[in-house]
Amino acid sequence: MTTTMTLAKALGAGLRRAMTDDPSVMVLGEDIGRLGGVYRVTDGLQAEFGPRRVVDTPLAESGILGTAIGLAYRGYRPVVEIQFDGFVYVAFDQIVSQLAKMRARTLGAVTLPVTIRIPVAGGIGAAEHHSESPEAYFAHTAGLRVVSVATPQDAATVLRQAVACDDPVVFFEPKRRYHVKGEVDPDVDLATADPMSAARVAAHGDDVTLVTWGSQVATALDAAVAASDEGVGVEVIDLRSLSPIDHDAVAASVRRTGRLVVVHEGPRQAGLGAEAAATITERCFEFLEAAPVRVTGHDVPYPPAKLEGHQVPDLDRILDGVDRALGRVALPARAQRTEVGA
Repeated sequence: MTTTMTLAKALGAGLRRAMTDDPSVMVLGEDIGRLGGVYRVTDGLQAEFGPRRVVDTPLAESGILGTAIGLAYRGYRPVVEIQFDGFVYVAFDQIVSQLAKMRARTLGAVTLPVTIRIPVAGGIGAAEHHSESPEAYFAHTAGLRVVSVATPQDAATVLRQAVACDDPVVFFEPKRRYHVKGEVDPDVDLATADPMSAARVAAHGDDVTLVTWGSQVATALDAAVAASDEGVGVEVIDLRSLSPIDHDAVAASVRRTGRLVVVHEGPRQAGLGAEAAATITERCFEFLEAAPVRVTGHDVPYPPAKLEGHQVPDLDRILDGVDRALGRVALPARAQRTEVGA
C-alpha cells in the first residue's frame, strides 16, 4: 500500500520491513534505540524488536564496525548507523582493510553483509564534520558497494536491497532531504524492483545529460525546469549506485545528447565526477559535441555554516555548467559568478 512519507520515515519503514522479514537483521549505532536516532530514523524500532536487535552502542565508531564485522561473520546482517558523515573516518580501517576484503581473502567462503548508513552532505548549517561528502574514499575501495538515495521510495526500497545484499554496502543518506515527502510503497517486491546498481532517469531531455546523486538530484531537477524555459532539454540521471556506476545508462543518454555535466558536493579533485567524465569520454568520444563539465564543491575543507552556500553547488552554478557544455556565453544573471572548482 502506497502512503506519503518523509525520506527519514521511509528509511525507518525499510528497516522495519527488513527486520520483520529476516530475524538475522540487527541495527547498531549511537542513540538509535531509546532515542530513535538523531534524525529519528530508527524511532520505535527498539520498542518493537527489543534491545538485542536494536543496540545502543558506545561512542566508538571503530568498535561499532568491528562488532558488526564479527556479527556478520557469525551469520547476522548488521545495519550500522554512523551518526554524522565526518565521524566515519574513525572506522575507516575497519571498513577498507577488513570489511571490504574478507570475501576476496577467503575466496568467497565468507561474506560480510554489513550495511553502513551514513547521513551526508551539507545544506543544514551544521558544525564541522557534519556536512561532508566522503563517497570517493569508499567508491575507490574494491569490495564495497556504495549507494546514495534521493527519494523516499528509493530510501525504503534500496535500503532493503542493501540489507539483503551479501556484499558490504555503504549507504549514503542526504540529510537535508530527510524531511522531503513522497509517495512510498514500503512493501515493494525486491524481486521485481530495479536493481540497486541501476541508475534512474529522473527527467528526460535531448540536449544535455546531467548526472548527479543524493542531495543534488533535487537541485538538478530545478535546473532542468529552468533550462527548459530557455529551450534547453536537460536529461537528469540519478546514479543511485556510486560503486558500481551504471555507466551504460549514462552512455546511452550521452549518445543522444552529445553533452555531459556531472554535479556533486564533494571536492572536485579526484571526485566521482572525474570518474564519470573519463569513462564517458572513453566510451562516447565520437558522440561528444563538447568536453564534459564538472560542477562540484571546492577543493577546501568544508567551510563554516555561514559560508556553505558558496561551497554547495546551487541552481546558478549548475545552469552555468549547462551553458558551458552547450558552448554558450553565460546569461547575464549568471555571468558574474566565479567558478572556482566548478
